[in-house]
Amino acid sequence: MFSRLEEVEKKFENLAQKMADPDVLANTQLLNKISKEYADLREVVETYRAYKKVVRDLEDNRELSKEKDPEMRELALAEIESLNPQKEDLEQKLQILLLPKDPNDEKNVLLEIRAGTGGEEAGLFASDLLRMYLRYAETKRWSVEVLSKSETGIGGLKEVIVMLEGQAVYSQLKFEGGVHRVQRVPATETSGRIHTSAVTVVVMPEADEVDVKIDDKDLQIDVMRAGGPGGQSVNTTDSAVRITHIPSGLVVVCQDEKSQHKNKAKAMKVLRARLLEIEQAKQSEEISSKRKSMVGSGDRSERIRTYNFPQSRVTDHRINLTLHKLDQVMEGDLDEVIVPLRTHHQTELLQGEASNAAS
Repeated sequence: MFSRLEEVEKKFENLAQKMADPDVLANTQLLNKISKEYADLREVVETYRAYKKVVRDLEDNRELSKEKDPEMRELALAEIESLNPQKEDLEQKLQILLLPKDPNDEKNVLLEIRAGTGGEEAGLFASDLLRMYLRYAETKRWSVEVLSKSETGIGGLKEVIVMLEGQAVYSQLKFEGGVHRVQRVPATETSGRIHTSAVTVVVMPEADEVDVKIDDKDLQIDVMRAGGPGGQSVNTTDSAVRITHIPSGLVVVCQDEKSQHKNKAKAMKVLRARLLEIEQAKQSEEISSKRKSMVGSGDRSERIRTYNFPQSRVTDHRINLTLHKLDQVMEGDLDEVIVPLRTHHQTELLQGEASNAAS
């Protein structure tokens, strides 16, 4: 590990020198590329330098602990006792920082929420989940854009797709994909019986054109009148767009905007993300034994979490985490669920790295 860290530190210093080079400064594209590399390495290098300082301080204090002066020895031993845990913490942090990075971690996200089993109650819970994620996005200062929305008659959602843009959105939401189950007494239930309903959540990294190549001849684009409620002219002009990707059979419809061009742009964003998701699923199937053991594989049939309203309980079944603070979670306080999931995933990766090293 430490030889790798030495190499990273040298690379970091070389990048710093390049950024001061007049030729690089004159080339905006190259400067941006080098600056990004530099920023990506900064945390690793700063942590490694902090680690090296702690190691030097430990060595110095071990020497001082051999002094004849009892007061000096006592101070040195106290310092050693304080520095040892710091060294262990920094070692662990360095191991995590050196883990292979998910190439999608820095990307924006298309979040798809769809009502599953449970009829109207599933639609109402889909609406509640959307509100929960939007509140969470607000705390993270992410920007939100609704790309597509289909509502039920009583305030619920059949399906919604929103774009979340900000810093490393995918890294924080990638374990939210799966089936979310709710247990509660529906507002429409007169006898007070608890119903169980399900909602599907899919988290797709935003796909750039370089990630997914789409040939125009593979697309069938139809325009039509938007249906459902809307402002003036929404239902009177051919503004809705339906895009069919012929090779995959994927169909995307967007009708929220009055502008046909805006609806087409939104539909293409959704199509790219879905095609990227399919491609990544194919790649993942090649290593399916690993994928099944990983948290948040994104399998839509996987029940990942239960929201039990009578007991004010949230349970994440993948890591056996239970919190009795459902109200806070539904208000967007998701870090107490998301952080343990990320930590568990990092632990699994570390164990995998250790196994590979041992073999």
